[in-house]
Amino acid sequence: MFEKLDEIEKRYAALEARRDSPEVTGDHVEYTKVARAMKEIAPVVEKVRERRRVEQELAGAKEMVDTLASGDELQAMALAEYDQLRARKSAVEEELRILLLPRDPNDSKNVVLEIRAGTGGDEAALFAEELFRMYVRYAESRRWRVEVIDRSDAGGRGGIKEIQAIIEGESAFARLKFEGGVHRVQRVPETETQGRIHTSAATVAVLPEVEDVDIEIADKDVRVDLFCASGPGGQGVNTTYSAVRLTHLPTNTVVQCQDERSQVKNKAKAMRVLRARLFEVERERKDAAYAADRKKMVGSGDRSEKIRTYNFPQSRVSDHRIGFTSHRLGEIMDGRLDELIDPLVSHFQAEKLKEELAAKA
Repeated sequence: MFEKLDEIEKRYAALEARRDSPEVTGDHVEYTKVARAMKEIAPVVEKVRERRRVEQELAGAKEMVDTLASGDELQAMALAEYDQLRARKSAVEEELRILLLPRDPNDSKNVVLEIRAGTGGDEAALFAEELFRMYVRYAESRRWRVEVIDRSDAGGRGGIKEIQAIIEGESAFARLKFEGGVHRVQRVPETETQGRIHTSAATVAVLPEVEDVDIEIADKDVRVDLFCASGPGGQGVNTTYSAVRLTHLPTNTVVQCQDERSQVKNKAKAMRVLRARLFEVERERKDAAYAADRKKMVGSGDRSEKIRTYNFPQSRVSDHRIGFTSHRLGEIMDGRLDELIDPLVSHFQAEKLKEELAAKA
């Protein structure tokens, strides 16, 4: 595996030289591609250089151990340093093995987040809104930016039927991609007089946002409809045609946005979601296995299809994919999601590493 390392360093140097060349600095699209390619392999290059430094220090420590007399206090110190460096080298090489796994090219992208109320009536709508708030707070903790694209409020006790948003930030998709699926909640509703626990659900879909360089949409393939924005009130609501609905005619994919007062801004936001959806359709078409996984991820919104359960009476959150349980439900709902995300990332990285090693065996 480590035979690839010199090749990766050479590729990084070549990309660096290409990025700084006049023909690339003057071409925005090409510059973006080169910069993205550099960013993807930069962590590997940094770790390769660290491994080289550790090896040099290890050689120096070994030489000192061999030079000093046995039983000498300095030799004991040199031996301790040698053992520490060996352990560090093993850790760095393990980190490199993870970094050299086939990388999801979408990891560095922004996220299109879609949350819908599933089975459970009013409770499902309330839970959908709480999930969205949880992701917003997590985004704030990582200094990501959240833009609401479209929101459909539920009646009755409140909550949301459906919401779409874009989350912009460093490695947003890498951190959130395992959040897609059915989230189940168990708690006693405020209207429940006999204290019975109700179970409801909401679905979460996490798509990578794509750019113009990823997918092209012809103007003739998109129908633009304008309508009056609806909402709780305010200037421009129900008086100007600022809301925008985009229909991609070849696939009949519909996206709408009424969050901004400006028709131009609404159209731009809707186009970002449309690109993400069409990119997902194209990716599913090319990869039938991924399509099956994507369908399983969202399912029908039924409670039995859960990936995670939030049990309020016991203050417990359980991720059923990896058998992980936390009793800090309040903190998690307040956006402290790393406690759930870190084990998921580690688990799926370990699974990939097993598959890679098994394939080479």
